[in-house]
Amino acid sequence: MIIGVPKEIKQNESRVALTPAGVTEMLNHNHTVYIQTQAGEGSGFSDEAYKDAGAQILPNIEAIYDIAEMIIKVKEPIASEYNLIKENQLVFTYFHFASSEALTKAMIDNKSICLAYETVEKADRSLPLLVPMSEVAGRMAVQEGAKYLEKPTGGRGILLGGVPGVKPANVLIIGGGIVGTQAAKMAAGLGANVTIMDISLPRLRQLADIMPANVETIMSNQYNIAEAIQHSDLIVGAVLIPGAKAPHLITQDMLKTMQPGTVVVDVAVDQGGCIETCKPTTHEDPTYVIDEVVHYCVANMPGAVPYTSTVALTNATLPYAIQLANKGWKKACQDSKELKLGLNIVQGEIVYQPVATAFDLPYTPVDTYLKGEAVV
Repeated sequence: MIIGVPKEIKQNESRVALTPAGVTEMLNHNHTVYIQTQAGEGSGFSDEAYKDAGAQILPNIEAIYDIAEMIIKVKEPIASEYNLIKENQLVFTYFHFASSEALTKAMIDNKSICLAYETVEKADRSLPLLVPMSEVAGRMAVQEGAKYLEKPTGGRGILLGGVPGVKPANVLIIGGGIVGTQAAKMAAGLGANVTIMDISLPRLRQLADIMPANVETIMSNQYNIAEAIQHSDLIVGAVLIPGAKAPHLITQDMLKTMQPGTVVVDVAVDQGGCIETCKPTTHEDPTYVIDEVVHYCVANMPGAVPYTSTVALTNATLPYAIQLANKGWKKACQDSKELKLGLNIVQGEIVYQPVATAFDLPYTPVDTYLKGEAVV
């Protein structure tokens, strides 16, 4: 198969979808890999490194989309890429369709095959291609939150871990999944008083067993959230419903009950955010203030640490990308329930129910496209 890796063009996005090591693995399976020039520079991988690994370098994004049968990316295509994507071209990337009707309709219109990292799902309900970036984002949420708690950046002027004789900050984490767990570990390690909320009692029991003494677990519900935010210095939104829009657990009215200078970091921003006042921001302009509450809502947080993020992402995506390249998308999805769940849009039809529901658009069962003989 001919595989194309374009340079990411979303603002301040320095990750790349494939490392030179990943290129070598693809070539070992007799596939051809084209890399757009300078695609890996932001992550520390030169064109020469890709050439040495066996990739061919193309001069622009148009050439990549024109030649490739499968596009491997990191972030969702942006408007300038919509018309570059061809009918029946497989695009393997993070899409987060439920947060963008424009993107959803554009991919319907170009009749491509959209396989989303974030909805590839194992039998145990884990999301293997979301995990590495969730781990990065969870840890970064506390790192960035600690910075914006400083007075010069608009925060309350509180050191997250305190010092002897001065209480540490109170950190509230809503969601006990990968993001929330990693955020709790970071905040606890820095010495903060941490509260982590989740709607699953078994998950709270697990967290209570593994977390240090300065982390307490509380059932997530409207009353408990409303109470906890009044005394929290840093709040991390870490809620995920796979492929669907995140629920608003903190409303705008609730901001008025928070202390001035409180910082909220909404890691769920890619899926619409779990804080009502959340709107996507960039690393260039990461925060804004509403009702004296500092909002950090960068939509591609792991892009700030592109080397770590790129290597972690390729470690996770490469085995699936090889399956797709070896078998073609249809046979690979017939053989793998995990990949099958990654299909969101196929040849102009939405085949993932939560995306159709988000915009009240028609839904076609994915098996409609997976019946019969596979085409490689």
